[in-house]
Order: sequence, then structure tokens, then C-alpha cells
Amino acid sequence: MADLSGKVAIITGAGRLRGIGRAAAVALAQDGADIVITGTGRSPDSFPEDEKQVGWKDIESTAEQVRDLGRECLPLICNAADSNDVNSVVKQTMDKFGRVDILVNNAAFARAEDRVPVVDMDDEIFKKVIDIKVIGGYLFAKAVAKILIAQDQGGQIINLSSTAGRQGSARTSAYNTANFALHGFTQALAHELAPNQITVNAVCPGPVTTARMDVLGDKGWEATLSRIPMGRAATDEDIAGVVRWLCSPEASLITGQHININGGTVMD
Repeated sequence: MADLSGKVAIITGAGRLRGIGRAAAVALAQDGADIVITGTGRSPDSFPEDEKQVGWKDIESTAEQVRDLGRECLPLICNAADSNDVNSVVKQTMDKFGRVDILVNNAAFARAEDRVPVVDMDDEIFKKVIDIKVIGGYLFAKAVAKILIAQDQGGQIINLSSTAGRQGSARTSAYNTANFALHGFTQALAHELAPNQITVNAVCPGPVTTARMDVLGDKGWEATLSRIPMGRAATDEDIAGVVRWLCSPEASLITGQHININGGTVMD
């Protein structure tokens, strides 16, 4: 565990009970960071059954988990692809905490409508996938990087990508495009911020047992698991553990990297 006391982390896309954003928020809070989280303001009608059963309240529930650890948490509704929303989140962070040290870009378009052949793709859906993952990641990174440079105390920017950014496949063209682009952005920004001792890395999960994967159904999930050499999918805590490590002193010389967490499905 790193000592993140006195540090502040912004984590986007952190409203789901079974989600990487929530798990990352809890992990960094356990290490002592205060947390800012964003979500889209999902309607409770859209919540999966497990969230409905426990009375989940989107980012407010994630905030409660952080506060239960004795850390402060600021939950904010945000469209990651809207520059005004992004700048508002960063301003509110600075108004409340006076600093920011860590950015975890986790927001992504909900899986489903984009998983079709290119010839059947809705142009607006393709654009939304790109907008949230790539444009949103760029906008948040740009705003936070300015602050990190001014603070002159280093920092971490972590982009949640996917093995879909390492290898293309049928019916995932929008998601492949977004994640390949995010990898190029990660490397470019890592070069730019290295002199400031700010690390920039991408975390690339394979299948993860989050609500995002519910659309597969039982048969689809079984087929997915059968293609994983280690025989199991990652949990949100598995991914959060790597995010946590990238914020530690042990990872201070690691930048511009794309770190696979996939049980062996992609090894390059």
C-alpha cells in the first residue's frame, strides 16, 4: 500500500456497484487519498438487479463507501465529453481540496449498441464511444495536467483502456478504435509530462466481472471465460489493485506503458 495521505484523486465513471471506478475509489481511499468521483446520473430504472436490491444510489453510494474509510469524497455528475462539465469538475475539486494529484480516466460508453459489424454501425453510436473514451480522457487529462505541472510535485494520470486497444476483433470496431487511440494519447502525454515527474499509463483489462458485461448473458459469459488461459475473469478489485500500484513510489519510473490484466488472452 502507498501512503496517499494529503493527496486527491479524480476518478471518472465511478457510479456502478460492480465497477472499476468504484473499486479504484475505494482502493485509493484505503491508501489515504481524498476522492472526487463522477457519474452520468443514471436513472434508477436502468440499474441492474443487484444494485436495486441493495438500494444502490450510483455515485452517492460510492461516496458513502469512501467516507466509511474516513476520507472525504465529492461526487459530481459529469458528461466526460463536454469541456464545460470537465472544467467544472476540476474547478470544484480545486475549490474543495486545493489540489489534485491523481487522475483515473475510467468513463466509457455502455457496452451493447456498438457491438455490431461496421456496415451496420449507427454513426452516432460510433461517435459516442470515441467521445467518452478519447475526447473525455483528453479533456480531463489536459485540465489536470495543467494543475500537476503548476504544483510541481509529480502526479499520476491513469487511463483505463482494454485489451481491445491491443488487438482488433469483429463487432468491436468502435471500442477498438477508441482504445487504440487512447494508447497513442497515453504515450504522447507520457513523453510530454515526463520532465515534470508525472507518470501517464494505460491499464488494459480483459474480461472483468462488472455490470458492463451483463449484456453477454450466461452463454456468452461462459464462451468468454473459455477463451481465457487462466480460466477466470478479473474482478474490479484486480484492476483497482494495479491502479493503486501505479500511484505508489514503486511505480514512479513507469510511464507510457500499457499494462495488460487479462489472464493471458493477449500477451504483447
